[in-house]
Amino acid sequence: MLIDTYGRPVTNLRVSLTPRCNLRCIYCHAEGESSPRKELPTDQLVEILRVAKRLEIRKVKFTGGEPLLRPDVCDIIAAVPEGLESSMTTNGTLLADIAADLKAAGLSRVNISLDSLDRERYRRITGRDRLDEVLAGVEASLDAGLTPVKLNMVLLQGMNEDEVDQFLEYIRRKKGLMLQLIELMEFNDCSLHGDIGRIEERLAQHADQVITRRMHHRKKYCMDGAEVEVVRPLHNTEFCAYCNRLRVTSDGKLKPCLLRSDNLVDIRNKSGAELEALFAEAVQKRVPYFQ
Repeated sequence: MLIDTYGRPVTNLRVSLTPRCNLRCIYCHAEGESSPRKELPTDQLVEILRVAKRLEIRKVKFTGGEPLLRPDVCDIIAAVPEGLESSMTTNGTLLADIAADLKAAGLSRVNISLDSLDRERYRRITGRDRLDEVLAGVEASLDAGLTPVKLNMVLLQGMNEDEVDQFLEYIRRKKGLMLQLIELMEFNDCSLHGDIGRIEERLAQHADQVITRRMHHRKKYCMDGAEVEVVRPLHNTEFCAYCNRLRVTSDGKLKPCLLRSDNLVDIRNKSGAELEALFAEAVQKRVPYFQ
């Protein structure tokens, strides 16, 4: 197993399949990528997954950009080694037509980015009028068994903070849905930061059960048939202390921390023992961003 110098085991891999996206969200951090080169071909991704399994990585999450823009996405999922759990984060706009194929290829579940249930607000946040397609993607994912389907809601001041109760009602009506409230990862424009602390306090007051997850020490609040997980990465030493992720950029670099780009390890065209050694090098470069 890979363990960094702070004693943190690395068990999860987050793989960006492409920097391309069909939305233009106002808060997008592009998975921490800056001017990426050509995205990795399928055979290199398959080798990365093989080595990850050998190094006792247990879970892989495919991301983008928008990962469903890759025409070979089902082939990539089908190539995930047995015993390595695969999931995906997607904006959901293309899910309706491919959810069943993703499940058949071996994908276990999906996270769907959905910041508003109001059509005009959704358009303002994402730059596109595609809410109906996303909601159809949610339904298709539930029907295909890609559960639990987690709805990723980034909390934005003055834009969607008042929709939390509406989201709770929405997930209560549909078995297999969960809500993730996510703190905006934005250091420069604080005007968009929603008051996630205030909302979490209210969730704690009404929760029947509070579960602390191992990953990032996230809190999950269970109440009246709804499950809400709160993701607070900023200025959070616990979030960093319990981080178990390593990232692969779309152009083939290992990224030890989402918030840093000065310690990348290039693995493009690498394989076998050499690739294993580069994984170990990247893990040794992991340093908690907030200490």
